[in-house]
Amino acid sequence: MRGETAAAAAERNPPPRSTPLLGWVLVSAIHYHDARLRAAARLSGLHLDMIELTDTFGFRELQPGSPSESFTRHTLFSGVPWQTVDRRVMVKRLHEQLAALRPRVVCINGWSSGGCIASLIWCLRAGVPVILMSESAEHDERRRWWKEMIKRRTVGLCSAALVGGITHRDYLVKLGFPGERVFDGYDVVDNAHFESGAAAARLAAPQRRAELGLPPRYFLACSRFEAKKNLGRLLDAYAAYLKAAGTLGWALVVVGDGPLRGDLEAQCKRLGLNGHVMFPGFKGYEELPAYYGLAEAFVHASTTEQWGLVVNEAMAAGLPVVVSRRCGCAAELVIEGVNGFTVDPFDVAALADAMARVAADSCHRAAMGRFSREIVGRWSPDRFARNLAAAADAALRSGCPTPNMIDRLVLWVLKNR
Repeated sequence: MRGETAAAAAERNPPPRSTPLLGWVLVSAIHYHDARLRAAARLSGLHLDMIELTDTFGFRELQPGSPSESFTRHTLFSGVPWQTVDRRVMVKRLHEQLAALRPRVVCINGWSSGGCIASLIWCLRAGVPVILMSESAEHDERRRWWKEMIKRRTVGLCSAALVGGITHRDYLVKLGFPGERVFDGYDVVDNAHFESGAAAARLAAPQRRAELGLPPRYFLACSRFEAKKNLGRLLDAYAAYLKAAGTLGWALVVVGDGPLRGDLEAQCKRLGLNGHVMFPGFKGYEELPAYYGLAEAFVHASTTEQWGLVVNEAMAAGLPVVVSRRCGCAAELVIEGVNGFTVDPFDVAALADAMARVAADSCHRAAMGRFSREIVGRWSPDRFARNLAAAADAALRSGCPTPNMIDRLVLWVLKNR
């Protein structure tokens, strides 16, 4: 049409979708997924249909953003909390959606939720290979032999895997999955978003500190207020650090919220930390980089964490980090004494000591922050994109396994539990 813009022409005649066509089934698509799939579309030409069970996510700071051109989103239960969805209705709609899309490869997040198992059942019936997205490591929780047997069978029905890092790969291999079909890079964030946002906050530091009500120097923690995040021990460790540091001690800012907020506030009062600890509440994706950028160091002390994406965010923002060894990211992202320190999350004294070390005048925090950016730069959405494409190729080459009667029984039980 004469005078038609290139953009209008592209919209009227969209380019053919790339192959292999991928489907990804998960509870909710959030901003992390958008960054990863933008890279996949740009680098690998992969178009992905995202089937989310609901667009209503439980944590406001992770609420899905605006629609993205990097993937097509199909929401099965819009505006409905996942916990209230009838399982049989979910399975029926999910199978109908997969049948309508007919992807050549399907990605599933883990092996325990009903949506993942229902997707695996459909794929096995349709002869579609599955990519397992896994963040589980052997140390995450107490492992029971009978659960591991069930898991081994379920994992064996997948054709490739995309995992967080080495500890997650090792666990899959221990479960009998072929190591040559396991790829890493699942747990990445939009590093540029946090790096640029932190830099902008630093350039206008006095103004931004005043706007946000932040102290001159502070440790930053960012998490949901739940037991596994170990915030109670973090407060104990901070109290010990502050007692030793005296008037030169930094403040502690804990971004987030959750059911333990009242308990944590009461603990601060008992420890005499009022005026030293701030709880600014949930902060959205656009707000977070400023909190990272104005901090001196980041602390993440979870007793168990499959990965810990907030550590990626802090490192992209150029911060030294203190990270629990129980976090899946620790083995990949933290080099002891180079960009931070790892600690036993149950050892309050060790946590306090690590905070003192990173706050000491002799600590080269600027250099540590540069190393943080360099290290996490190797764990970018581009890495996710390349390895997702490699996993798709491996899954197609391997093909879809044929389940036996025991496999089918195990899947039936998992689907209906």
